[in-house]
Amino acid sequence: MDNLLRLIASPGGRAARVAIGTGLIGTGLALGRKGRALAVLGLLPLSMGAFDWCLLAPLAGLPFDGARLRDTLAPRPADEKR
Repeated sequence: MDNLLRLIASPGGRAARVAIGTGLIGTGLALGRKGRALAVLGLLPLSMGAFDWCLLAPLAGLPFDGARLRDTLAPRPADEKR
């Protein structure tokens, strides 16, 4: 789970969440009335990426804020292999 959270909290993960959210919103809007729910659902990954929050982290007992999550998951000097 830590590896998944590292990926999600990384800059690339943030960009992917914003792109996925934008794609869901765009697709939902293109579908018209049928896609309203999809467009609203797209707000979740878009906002999570834009505000640097990780919704899954509290489920693992880790901080919700992306910067604090990255600090928590960063390897410590004693943890690194030589």
